Amino acid sequence: QLHLVESGGALVQPGGSLTLSCEADGLYQYAVGWFRQAPGKERDPVICISSSGGSRERLDSVAGRFTISRDDGKDTVNLRMDLLKPEDSGIYFCAASKSRDWSGAYICPPINLLGRAAADEFFSWGQGTQVTVSS
Repeated sequence: QLHLVESGGALVQPGGSLTLSCEADGLYQYAVGWFRQAPGKERDPVICISSSGGSRERLDSVAGRFTISRDDGKDTVNLRMDLLKPEDSGIYFCAASKSRDWSGAYICPPINLLGRAAADEFFSWGQGTQVTVSS
């Protein structure tokens, strides 16, 4: 059973950068997504990486600013966030994707198409890490 743990959240100024990490034993087998939840709002998908690392899905609003990568030797998935904006603030959660391709490998669902419904395609949610972008 996966137990995902997020870390790296902090207070950062607009335009700044931050790297979040998601760790779990056995995480290398799974596609992993990051979600963001602002105060009083639902959990939105942000970005996802397949188990092979060869495929990524991301929201259009973070294209060119957010990068997801994985270090399978450390069972870790990292989210590098650059050019941060106040609207990027929230609790960031990572989770494992339920979706598989024809070979059985875990892949990312189409998060841009699914929107908030994408959360139903993930499991083993971590506790989250707080990111605040403010001057």
